[in-house]
Amino acid sequence: MAKPGHAQHEQHMAGTAFPSFGSGTSWLPAATPVRGFHFGASGWQFMMHGSVFLQFVYESGPRGNYQLGSVNWLMADASHALGSGLFRARAMVSAEFLTLTGAGYPELLQVAQPYKGTTLTDRMHPHELVSEASLTYEHPFSSGVRGQLYVAAVGEPALGPVAYLHRPSATSDPIAPLGHHAQDVSHESFGVITAGLFSRQVHVEASMFNGAHPDEVRTNFDYENAALNSFSARITVNPSPLWSVAASGAYLPATGGAHAHDALDRWVFSLMHVVPRKEGVWATTLVWGANVPIATGRFLHTALLETNFDLDARSALFGRLEYVTRTAEELGLVGSVSDEQKLGAFAVGYARRALALRGIEAWIGARGNVELIGEELQPFYDTRTPAGILVYAQLRAPVLN
Repeated sequence: MAKPGHAQHEQHMAGTAFPSFGSGTSWLPAATPVRGFHFGASGWQFMMHGSVFLQFVYESGPRGNYQLGSVNWLMADASHALGSGLFRARAMVSAEFLTLTGAGYPELLQVAQPYKGTTLTDRMHPHELVSEASLTYEHPFSSGVRGQLYVAAVGEPALGPVAYLHRPSATSDPIAPLGHHAQDVSHESFGVITAGLFSRQVHVEASMFNGAHPDEVRTNFDYENAALNSFSARITVNPSPLWSVAASGAYLPATGGAHAHDALDRWVFSLMHVVPRKEGVWATTLVWGANVPIATGRFLHTALLETNFDLDARSALFGRLEYVTRTAEELGLVGSVSDEQKLGAFAVGYARRALALRGIEAWIGARGNVELIGEELQPFYDTRTPAGILVYAQLRAPVLN
């Protein structure tokens, strides 16, 4: 989902649209529909948008589980001209620490995580109460080139694709991709500084950030022993309003606590494509991401193909196809299986708008998923094709004209 109002603010400054910003400082294709509520006052432009799912998840087998919970987030954005540039403040919050509990929701094959002295497997953690708190300043150096400085108490470095929460290809899907921890996991980093230059088609940027993952307490600010000890760079090219292509790399030092890891490099490539339709859009994202531990030099590959196809203004088909490399540690099976496991997964779903009231859209949907695992893992899942289902209701902000 595009950050509401960014495209409009860019037009105000330069008379010609720049690509829409996604999460952090990442780019979406310029033709991405903008959702949210917009109003202005005293020279300020304000935008609000978000998504609230109420979902029932069931994952099969001895490592599966079920849950009634809510995946949700709300973002507010305020911008104002400052000199010849643009100042922007942005905040994002989530109530998932209440609606999912600290254990998160069931998701087979997701990366294991520490929780209350134990290790949780096959679950996705909830998001932080404060997922972003950032300030951005953009300054034009010429009619076609601008500088950008992004400073975030909590935010996203120049690393990876647009976070899955904000991708139009994931509008109808509340579940995190299995490759999340090698692709866009840094979107909740406690301490980020990013500087960059961009034109209408090219964005070059670099970040210093705190590479430690947030701990299991989702309501605090994780600054204990924090340091800007990780570095990343990203280049994004939008050759047309329909496309956005990005490549990024990062170094992250060894870290303990949640999702502890040795020092590693991370490499990510992404391609986003949107096709406007008479009543909606067809949005597709392709992502390749790999964590590369410095000690071994082995690429732990992940790949994702994700799509959301609006059949009309009231209904949509969506789906994912994934390939991931998991370590035994990430599966919570150290000593029980080989160190690396090659896994696959696919999911398909359908969503339909049930109601639109005062601009807020209410949708209902269903999703089925199947995971593909090897013989070594079969005893732990009782099958080589464990599966799950999900049904939900969702509140969405409307598309702005």
